[in-house]
Amino acid sequence: MLTGSRGDCIQPFSMATLNPSVHSPRTSFGRGPGGPNNDPPFGGGGGGGQGDSSPDYGEQLRKYRLGMGVALVAIFMLFLSFTIAFVIRQVVGSWNVETQSYVHDWVPVTLPLRLLLLNTALLLVSSFTLEKSRRQAFQRAAVSAVAGIPGVTVREERSMPWLGITLALGFAFVAGQFLAWRELMSRGFYISGNPNSSFFYVLTGMHAIHLVGGLIALLYGALFVHSRLRGLERRRVVLDVTAWYWHSMSVLWVYIFALLILVR
Repeated sequence: MLTGSRGDCIQPFSMATLNPSVHSPRTSFGRGPGGPNNDPPFGGGGGGGQGDSSPDYGEQLRKYRLGMGVALVAIFMLFLSFTIAFVIRQVVGSWNVETQSYVHDWVPVTLPLRLLLLNTALLLVSSFTLEKSRRQAFQRAAVSAVAGIPGVTVREERSMPWLGITLALGFAFVAGQFLAWRELMSRGFYISGNPNSSFFYVLTGMHAIHLVGGLIALLYGALFVHSRLRGLERRRVVLDVTAWYWHSMSVLWVYIFALLILVR
């Protein structure tokens, strides 16, 4: 029991008064008798009524994850087809028209293993830093929602620039791939030299192109550094979906690297 300033006794609220099944009467225009509009100001729990202008970021995240999943399946199927062609080409060889037989023209390629191992480490570390950035964006969005409550003060804490570190590591990986291609060409292995080197350039080049797409998405997500909740929520959606893509590219590169070592 609570006591007011005049000494009156104020009975505590019972749970029955919070029953959501009790509604005030409305007219056909959705107006209550006590005011112009009795709808909740934030559109409920993300249900998205007709007058709700707030986007449902949970629903957006589910849709983007589904779309990203479909895209990743297509990408992995593409590299799987490259793998099948890679293995068959090494085993079967090429068809010689003059002799009417298959000729084994597979030349072993001396890979720049140290540089490729360094690039692999850079990409795996960038996957870790991106995951930290994704969780950081989620925490900031949650804190921003609490800070919007009147009377609540949230103190800003310094944190590591995980997204910036991820971008730096991603660009370093792409630069490292260019260095690996240059070193391979300095050893006399070109894209049109023999089938083995051709597949090396195709596999690593296609992976680098897909990774650059992830870098563009991360740069786009880095632009959403707004203090408003909507900007933080959008940034969280972009980082979450891009993290899925980036982790998949890391796994794909480990697969390509192992394939190049085994079939070289």
